[in-house]
Amino acid sequence: MTEERTKRKLTAIFSADVAGYSRLMGDDEVGTVRLLKEYREIMNQFIQQHRGHVVDSPGDNLLAEFLSVVDATECAVKVQEKLNLLNSDLPKNKRMEFRIGINLGDVIEDGTRIYGDGVNMAARVEGLAEGGGICLSGSVYDQIEGKIPLNCEYLGEQTVKNIKNPVRVYRINLKSEKLFAFERELKLPDKPSIAVLPFENMSGDLTKEYFSDGLTEEIITGLSKIPKLFVIARNSTFTYKGKPVKIQQVSRELGVKYVLEGSVRSAGERVRITAQLIDGMTGQHLWAERYDRQMKDIFAIQDDITMNIMIALQVKLTEGEQARLGSKSIKNLEAYIKVLKANKHIFEFNKEGFILARQKYEEAIDLEPDFAAAHGGLAASYMMPLWVGWEDSPHQALAKANEHTQRCLALDDTNAYAHAFLGLLCLVQRQWDKAIAAGKRAVSLSPNSANILALFAVTLKSVGRVDEALMMIEKAIRLNPMPPEWYLHELGTYYRLLGRYDEAIAILKKNLDRGRDYLMSKINLTATYSMADKLDEARAQAKEVLRIMPDFSAKQFMKGFPYRDQKIIDDFIENLCKAGLPA
Repeated sequence: MTEERTKRKLTAIFSADVAGYSRLMGDDEVGTVRLLKEYREIMNQFIQQHRGHVVDSPGDNLLAEFLSVVDATECAVKVQEKLNLLNSDLPKNKRMEFRIGINLGDVIEDGTRIYGDGVNMAARVEGLAEGGGICLSGSVYDQIEGKIPLNCEYLGEQTVKNIKNPVRVYRINLKSEKLFAFERELKLPDKPSIAVLPFENMSGDLTKEYFSDGLTEEIITGLSKIPKLFVIARNSTFTYKGKPVKIQQVSRELGVKYVLEGSVRSAGERVRITAQLIDGMTGQHLWAERYDRQMKDIFAIQDDITMNIMIALQVKLTEGEQARLGSKSIKNLEAYIKVLKANKHIFEFNKEGFILARQKYEEAIDLEPDFAAAHGGLAASYMMPLWVGWEDSPHQALAKANEHTQRCLALDDTNAYAHAFLGLLCLVQRQWDKAIAAGKRAVSLSPNSANILALFAVTLKSVGRVDEALMMIEKAIRLNPMPPEWYLHELGTYYRLLGRYDEAIAILKKNLDRGRDYLMSKINLTATYSMADKLDEARAQAKEVLRIMPDFSAKQFMKGFPYRDQKIIDDFIENLCKAGLPA
């Protein structure tokens, strides 16, 4: 009697289950089963559309297989986009969030069922995903790389239960810029475009990362002053920090032709820096250099790197542009180091970070009273938390921001950020024309700085030039394609002010889907729902606002927002009250 041979095949396995399913069942069995059935039908439709089929679906689990890993991955993305959208309209404790894992592996086929390590691997990878998220095994990532425009984060080699060897795992970043309403294929600009990746800290001391980060930021700032270039913002390039990336991938995801990368090793008063400029389309190295110098020569090194980039890209600078790039020097090295440490804290963008940054800037000023960058940074440490409502003493913070902005400008009138902050200060004082003039000056000094453009958009909005503000924030987002929350909050605001409520709602919801209770966007979304006559949604969002801020007052909240047209403020307050928030 001949033994029947086991049937095997290579297939793409899609494994899903519900995060927190037991809790949902414990809270509401009937509602959970009803929602599970509804969501599973949606998943089945997408699986069929992508040429897959469901193999098994016990309890809250679902197992499907596809002939193509591309089909399986695209299906997973579509499923999560749809389910996350549906979940966004539900209270957080009612949301049903599926975790999805995808693996390419060998399986045993038995009729309509599949078994084996390939299936187990998919289940283990799924277990590493967050609710509403997707994880891929290394075998899947290797097949889809370059075929699907996704932002994947490498999670390293993971040891998982019942799998002998560690597994390479990647997470699809669904909450990146690629899911926002302005998603589009990033086309190359009509002028030389560049992204500066975070320089690698080679000192063997993690506490010295402030220096490698600071060097990267200074190079980006210098390049951003050149109108003939297109320079990606720090916020976007730093998303690649500490991750294994391919230059062609960075080039494609950020929509630039050239990428600069390098490393820094500092010891005592000496520093060794390497830098190389690469064509992201071809992978060709255009320029490379190594600097072994004194720490006090750091600005000269930065200028040399910038000038060599200009030469490699065949960009000619005017005398004025060259002068602006070469105007810095270090008088006190210790003060400069403190400013770099403060900058690292300020980019954390939280209350604690601003406080720590403030301390370091003050220490730098104690060492070097005429250090313009320290005064500019100190002004930012007061202005930024003031703008998002984190200051306990707003009048004192405003006075400090004004004092150090003015001091920075007196020492260095070419500091673009100081002019941008001056514009915001003029807004608060209802000096509309001066605010516009300061914003224009900031943009002229740093036309490629996404933050400068975004701050000027705030000024344009406040004086009633909303169409121009929208164009300005869209330019900022192109320069910063992985934008911070406040960019998207502002974008939603401009859509609302223009009466484009559906677009405003979509942007604000996506912003909140990033996972943080961003009060400003919740308040904005409440008013927008109300203006769009979606009162049920407005009332639900108003409850969220009161959960975070029980003593919320619409009039008190709007006191901090300078609008030239009082009707904008009155309408906003009226619609917050219509949603059920206290006046």
